[in-house]
Amino acid sequence: MPIAATPLDRLPSWEVVCAHGTVLSGRTLAQLAQEPGRTQGLTFEALGLLLDLTKERVTPETLTLLVGLAREAGLEERIAAMFAGEHINVTEDRAAFHAALRAPLGTRMATGGRDVVPDVHAELGRMAVFAHEVRTGAWAGVTARPLRNVVNIGIGGSHLGPEMAATALGAYAQHGITSRFVSNVDPADLRAALRGLDPAETLVIVVSKTFSTLETMANARAARDWLTAALGDEAVARHMVAVSTHEERVHAFGIDPERMFGFWDWVGGRYSMDSAVGLALMVAIGPEAFGELLAGFHEVDEHLRTTPLEHNLPVLLGLIGVWNRSVLGHPTLAVLPYSAELARFPAYLQQLEMESNGKRVLLDGTPVRWPTAPVLWGEPGTNGQHSFHQLLHQGTDIVPAEFVGFTQPIEDPRGHHDLLLANMLAQAQALAFGREAQTLRAAGVPEPQIPHRVCEGDRPSLTLLVDGPLTPRALGRLVALYEHRVLTEGVLWGIDSFDQWGVELGKELAGELADDLTAHAAPQLEHDEATNALVRRIRAARGRAV
Repeated sequence: MPIAATPLDRLPSWEVVCAHGTVLSGRTLAQLAQEPGRTQGLTFEALGLLLDLTKERVTPETLTLLVGLAREAGLEERIAAMFAGEHINVTEDRAAFHAALRAPLGTRMATGGRDVVPDVHAELGRMAVFAHEVRTGAWAGVTARPLRNVVNIGIGGSHLGPEMAATALGAYAQHGITSRFVSNVDPADLRAALRGLDPAETLVIVVSKTFSTLETMANARAARDWLTAALGDEAVARHMVAVSTHEERVHAFGIDPERMFGFWDWVGGRYSMDSAVGLALMVAIGPEAFGELLAGFHEVDEHLRTTPLEHNLPVLLGLIGVWNRSVLGHPTLAVLPYSAELARFPAYLQQLEMESNGKRVLLDGTPVRWPTAPVLWGEPGTNGQHSFHQLLHQGTDIVPAEFVGFTQPIEDPRGHHDLLLANMLAQAQALAFGREAQTLRAAGVPEPQIPHRVCEGDRPSLTLLVDGPLTPRALGRLVALYEHRVLTEGVLWGIDSFDQWGVELGKELAGELADDLTAHAAPQLEHDEATNALVRRIRAARGRAV
């Protein structure tokens, strides 16, 4: 069926939600915290994930109103359409079928009349065989030495997801295998990734759907030169593999198509880490652990599909996102994982949220009339407490925060994990309730210092607490939770969360400017005056004709 959306401000519930937001804006979090039953009414749990909304500027009534709004916006129908393989990626006329990437074998998930689950598992099987061969040394380099170093070359979704997951699951990586990730076309990035590696023991995985991405292919050619300079042209066949959908370009590059691992046009880049795009991750942690990751994804998929909106964790997370951004007007969001392993998680979520929902037009192409995606950022705790948390507590802007923590550490010989979690809980408490001048006076703080030490509080946050340590299954659940949060927000905002046309203009201009910068003769420049001046300055600095 065609995907359509009634604009948010034409839904009967929208005016009621906004009026409710105005009422709550006049109440502090400290006041709200005194309401009986608040913890029970604003804490939700499923699949070892606990979502605590008690420190958000909401009440149980707020959630009831937001769920009603979601129903009016057609969220349940859109979820069903996604799992049915309908083309909910409207502008590209494609399915957004990433849930099929983690569906168990035997599940039927069809798009365009084709059940894709057998295709997915066939490719997972090829990946598993290759990963096993690399891990055991059965797939060796041209010198017959095992490949102990894996360098993944990609950008955007072909980089952020696998890098984030490999960092998060480092404790599960096979001893002796080093994983490094390259995305920036700055030569320093590839140089740093290759530093200290022996070409004879290095596998390079080139990840590009079209095998034409400017930055990725520039780095891939440089890596090929590095390998062949040390090992000869025959090194490409043993030391380079591709993840792509374009066999002809892979073959022209010199990689055997038998060593090309594929995916499908219904896999968006930022939703692709659980496809062949995750090959480097599978080599690192092994097929079994990769399967656990997929199982975690699938559990949340099923939770989304089958759980009423009132208790649906990704839906509730998305509703809070819409509430904070479009009702309360907060333009930014800080994601603060209290886990060193999740160091790259905020960067991964930046793409997931901002590329998906950073849109200015509705599905029908008319302008959006309300704020969409927030600027998402963050760093792991407790590092941020000694830097940007100052602004969170006392700055002039209110920045909603999302704390992510785990009840158990992976290992903790010195008992640091309790201190880590104490800091997480303290930050949420301090943001919500602050510290008043009278408390400081009672503690004997000098009067001139008091205005500087007061923390007003009343700054919203939520806490997502994961049972147990950060395992592959837990990571899969966590990522799927945020994937479907983005879907929820996009449906309410009435936008296409699955295209990314905003990245195209910069790519096109970069190609033109690259030609201008590298041309042998002085080019006829046709950019704006300032850009032309910069091109000439750079060409002159590189000894080229201007």
